[in-house]
Amino acid sequence: MLRLNVARVGFLMGVSLLLASIIYFFAANWGGLVRADKILASAGIMVLFYGAAFVFSKMKIMLGHHYFLSVTFLVGGCVAFGVAVALLNQIYNSHADTYELFLVWSIPALLLAFITRFNPFYILAYILVHLTLWQYFFPSAYSIVHSDQEILLIGWLFALINLILFALIEAKRLASAPLKYISFIVFHISLLVLTSSDLYEHYGAWMNVASAAAIAFGFYYFAQVRLDKMMLTLNALAASAFAVFKYFELMSEHYSTLFFIFGLLFVALLLTANVFFFRYLNKLGKHQSSSNDPADQASHPSEEHKSTLVGKIAFTIVTVIGVLIGSISLVGLVLLASGEVPPENILFVLSLLFIIPTLLLTRLNTAVRYTVLTIGYIAGLISTAWIDTSALSIFFIAVLLVGWFKWQGRVPHFFIYTLLNINIAILLFQLFGSVHNAASFIVFIVTSLNAVIYASHHLLREGAFKIHVRECGWFFTLLLLFWLTFMDNIFPYSYELFNILNFIVVTIAAFLFVRRSQALEAAISFVFWFIFLAFKYYDLFWTLLHKSITLALLGVIIIAATYIYAYRTRAAVSEQADSFSRLLRRSPALIAIVVVLQLGYVGYHAAVSEILLSSGTPIKLAIVPLDPRSILQGDYVALQYNISAPPDHIAQELERRPSNSRIKVVLQQGAGGVYNLDRLYKKGEPLADKEIIINGSTSGWRNIQYGIESYFVPEGTGLETEQNARFAYVMVGTKGDAILEKLTKE
Repeated sequence: MLRLNVARVGFLMGVSLLLASIIYFFAANWGGLVRADKILASAGIMVLFYGAAFVFSKMKIMLGHHYFLSVTFLVGGCVAFGVAVALLNQIYNSHADTYELFLVWSIPALLLAFITRFNPFYILAYILVHLTLWQYFFPSAYSIVHSDQEILLIGWLFALINLILFALIEAKRLASAPLKYISFIVFHISLLVLTSSDLYEHYGAWMNVASAAAIAFGFYYFAQVRLDKMMLTLNALAASAFAVFKYFELMSEHYSTLFFIFGLLFVALLLTANVFFFRYLNKLGKHQSSSNDPADQASHPSEEHKSTLVGKIAFTIVTVIGVLIGSISLVGLVLLASGEVPPENILFVLSLLFIIPTLLLTRLNTAVRYTVLTIGYIAGLISTAWIDTSALSIFFIAVLLVGWFKWQGRVPHFFIYTLLNINIAILLFQLFGSVHNAASFIVFIVTSLNAVIYASHHLLREGAFKIHVRECGWFFTLLLLFWLTFMDNIFPYSYELFNILNFIVVTIAAFLFVRRSQALEAAISFVFWFIFLAFKYYDLFWTLLHKSITLALLGVIIIAATYIYAYRTRAAVSEQADSFSRLLRRSPALIAIVVVLQLGYVGYHAAVSEILLSSGTPIKLAIVPLDPRSILQGDYVALQYNISAPPDHIAQELERRPSNSRIKVVLQQGAGGVYNLDRLYKKGEPLADKEIIINGSTSGWRNIQYGIESYFVPEGTGLETEQNARFAYVMVGTKGDAILEKLTKE
């Protein structure tokens, strides 16, 4: 099993690098390929991924590895289709990150999810559907204004979609545990956003009732109808988030000394409620255990572990919520109540009054004790930074260290380790704040310190303390090393060195920790590995094209090396191999049909666009360009046309229409061959000479969007295009569809 996991990490990393290289390559918009070559290349990559999935599914040796590779390449093929659709939009200058891109991409993801019932497809489809809706209502390439009523309906739409999805999973119509939790969380987030009285003056109060009712029903359902301790914990998290949201909302309206006193009382009530909640969860667990027969208990050996995990999650909720509200209330109270005595001094004394007695009173309820301690530590850290004295910073580091040895548990130790890092950074700023590139230098020192702590954990005795030091040291080493990859040079070429070092260290660590069965460290390394790929999209010292070639080579090397390792070790688990083989054998014909449909869409989109470019009517429009970027499609120039802002009599009519309403606009050729907006088209009216119809949509305000507001350019040339381009040449079809062809100075 261990060798199998090592191999799967390698295969997953290799395929991910190949996909990243493809995205980087097409986003670079390399001028060495013409339109037809780019389209054929994108279709060929899709065929390559799906073909690899088919080939590996037919291999009879190393079944565990080959089936895993097959499903990985199957998911990669669906991702490659999304890249191909993004490339088509780039080639024909459709809107950047348009909702149509995610809509078309989501269809095969949904089909493959229902065909294979594979969780990665479910999650991919979920993300794409939500991106489709988000980009439709709130496009990133241009601005749309919505009324309060429209925002309310949009929020309810997101909430309803997630409620229906959750209900389907709960009713066993769908089987996806990750989507069950995700849909539940997003449902409550959607309701919570709508409760804002500041944003929705007329509806916020009513939405409070709806959100509170949903939380109350959740407690009833998961406690009385279908017992689920994990869902009860998530429901408690929703209740706590609601309480915090309302606290901040009330604080913005009633900022006073009395309010902050009530805030501290509220923390006490919250802690009391959560103590009862813990007890209730424990009773539920005991009742469940007593009601099950021995055979049923034996069939669920992980039940005790799950209960422990739920308790830790609930404890974290109590700590975070109580600390957040309590710290804000305490600081606010000190600021408002302090007179001649400096408030930072009062705050520091109060922090010690919170910390010292609570460290000594070890018999206090755990949730109450840890929350009060944490409030004291946060208040002390704020006052230490405020007073800005190195001696006081050293003293508070000592206080934090005492707390480390007094506290127990992974979460408390992680929290206090975080405060120690912050306090050490404050101390270093106080000592070395005047040196050149002080921020980079201090982050480097703290990174090195964490690396030393992690490397020294072997000197400690075995036990929970050693494990927590090891985990905290590793997490902050990677976090701060990643931070260094964004900072200025400490010494010549340190930026390049830290980027290369980060990638090498995290890649090796992911394999090493999987091999050692250190699950948490492996997960941390893997997460930072993907974060590095995502954040270094534009940040690294190479161009996208160079990074694409490098990542492709690395992907091939990692896949080849992993395959050799897997072949030599013959690591395979027949049970998992069977599960993957059942997935692939479920409906191979349906999977093939989905693949053919994807290739058909690529060909159809390209053919329709080419016909429009060859047979459309060319028009010239005046523009004002900007220079943003798209994560999938690379650099583009955002365009504002002379026909985007209509005259007042037309603008007033547009304001009465809902946002995203489809309209037809009549353009008339003016001086210099530039077309100008003349009027809105009325069905059946005749057109005069040198008039043409173009399709548009309303923005909810006074602007019109035509779907030609993005012009994609090779990497690094956007600023030059922005400075020089003044006119756009557009091809308009007989039905009013338009494609942006080129930008020019004249």
